[in-house]
Amino acid sequence: MTDLAPSHLNAIRLYGDEYDKDPAAVYERIRREHGPVAPILLNGEIPAWFIGGYRELHQVCSDAKLFAKDTGRWNGWDTVPEDWPGRRFIAPTNAVLYKEGDEHRRRAGAISDALADVDQFALRSQCERFADELIDTFAGSGEADLIKQFATRLPLLALIDIYGLSEPETSSLESDILDSLNTYTDATEAHERVAATMRRLLESKHRMAGPDFPSRLLDHPAELTDEEIALDLVATIDVALQPTAAWIGNTIRLMLVDDRFATTVIGGRASVGEALNEVLWLDAPMQNIIGRFPTRDTRIGGQQVREGDMLVLGFASANADPVIHQDDEAMGNRAQMSFSHGEHACPWPAPELAEVITRTAIEVLLDRLPDLSLAVPADELEWLPSSAMRGLAKLPVRFTPVYVPSD
Repeated sequence: MTDLAPSHLNAIRLYGDEYDKDPAAVYERIRREHGPVAPILLNGEIPAWFIGGYRELHQVCSDAKLFAKDTGRWNGWDTVPEDWPGRRFIAPTNAVLYKEGDEHRRRAGAISDALADVDQFALRSQCERFADELIDTFAGSGEADLIKQFATRLPLLALIDIYGLSEPETSSLESDILDSLNTYTDATEAHERVAATMRRLLESKHRMAGPDFPSRLLDHPAELTDEEIALDLVATIDVALQPTAAWIGNTIRLMLVDDRFATTVIGGRASVGEALNEVLWLDAPMQNIIGRFPTRDTRIGGQQVREGDMLVLGFASANADPVIHQDDEAMGNRAQMSFSHGEHACPWPAPELAEVITRTAIEVLLDRLPDLSLAVPADELEWLPSSAMRGLAKLPVRFTPVYVPSD
């Protein structure tokens, strides 16, 4: 990178040991030192603007013309190193995530329509079965890593079911998807294998359509091309799997480390749905995303930003903004920004489907293993090294072994 502009000489790093240890403290420091919009540095010393105030984030997400989505608009592409780790996550592609205007509405509308036809009652039934089968694999041992053995695999199995994949196709897809989302290594090859699987899936749906997400996209009046659908199927997996897995994992962690939260949920003082909403306020899985690029020079939150500057949407920071988060009553509503807002928000009804999966996971787990406890001290739990996601790398637990009869 070139030398930092004057606006970023006092920028706060949104990565590193301080951030990994306590991201909420970093958000508070950003707010205290700079206000709701702040200069930050991403991994690799990449300058950006952090949109951490609730009102400011709402404004940015609501104005898609002034704060555009296409990452090709970024004014820093000619200075960012080729080996910058974030490049693969925001490189311009033809996926729906980076489309704007009518083209985005066409693609996102088709996705919403196709997801709206997912039977949520059938999804819950399938997730109950998946949860029981996963728990059966470790119930007799009295210990488990609930991230690897449960929280990650359950939403993956649900997505595979929604996609209408057959058994032979799923054998390698599970590991490819997980490898493609790996933050520790170059996941390019695994990502390409997932895309190839989606293209083969579409070929099979052309021959024999079914009551599934890809078939509904193929039949949608938006007349999407196979390449558009394949890209959007991969994008849907990318934005659905890890946040849902983290939502499950973060909820379990809170139940095990926060006595008030555990009493509220397990004691029946609140529904699991209310508890899940509280997790989105307190420990949102999707913390930050590289999200918008001004189409002209403008001011927001007291800061002057230039055309093409990178804006990072700080969902977790906005949820903790004292302007709206003044007491516990704030967590009783669903105005949290964890699924974004506006034209580029998570397409409806994807948040509802994610909640069905997460709620079912928690309910079945509590029913099957009611005496869960952490197998390590709470302060030794490992978090994924990511400024985007807030999710555990591992969640080791103990419980009374449960006999599971073999078939």
